[in-house]
Amino acid sequence: MRMRRKPNLEPRIARCGHLLVTQPEDLCGHWLEESAFNELHIELGCGKGRFTVEMAKSEPEILFIALEKTANVIVIALEHAAREGLQNVLFINELADNLTDYFVPGEVSRIYINFCDPWPANRHIKRRLTGQRFLEAYRNVLRCNGEIHFKTDDLPLFEFSLCEFEKCGFKLTEINRDLHKNGCTGVMTDYESKFYEQSVPIYKCIVKDKV
Repeated sequence: MRMRRKPNLEPRIARCGHLLVTQPEDLCGHWLEESAFNELHIELGCGKGRFTVEMAKSEPEILFIALEKTANVIVIALEHAAREGLQNVLFINELADNLTDYFVPGEVSRIYINFCDPWPANRHIKRRLTGQRFLEAYRNVLRCNGEIHFKTDDLPLFEFSLCEFEKCGFKLTEINRDLHKNGCTGVMTDYESKFYEQSVPIYKCIVKDKV
């Protein structure tokens, strides 16, 4: 079922237009030029933007680029960032499929993948954001020793992802199978906050490119 478009979606997005990059390929290789930012971090599938906004607030020296495919959702993220008056966060209303069109090799220091669709059916493996097809693209845009931070509540997806990371030559530097066991840790997404309140275990890993 298609999501019904939110009322006044276009004017709401337009009011936050300074935060929305409509032609990201035009900035490929130039994101950090003539800016005070020393690193570029991206989040794939930012949802309503809670994680990206809070990270941007806590690390103003880093430029955050958040991708979200659903206009109904990204408008909420845009409005959240606009209310905060943030200068170090931008949004792209696109899928993660075309990262190499948006970023040149070595341009990105960190990639966040938070609670992506697990695509549990075997016929949908190629759609998983931690599958080999996507990992090859991440490696292409990541700088030397760049990191991928991955969180999920889905154990089968987590185990699949660990195997894919290793199979593709990434080095696992952190594996946590119950991230918030001893209390809230780090910045949460909206989904994560709900899971935490329900005592649902959160799985997290951090990987680096071995090259």
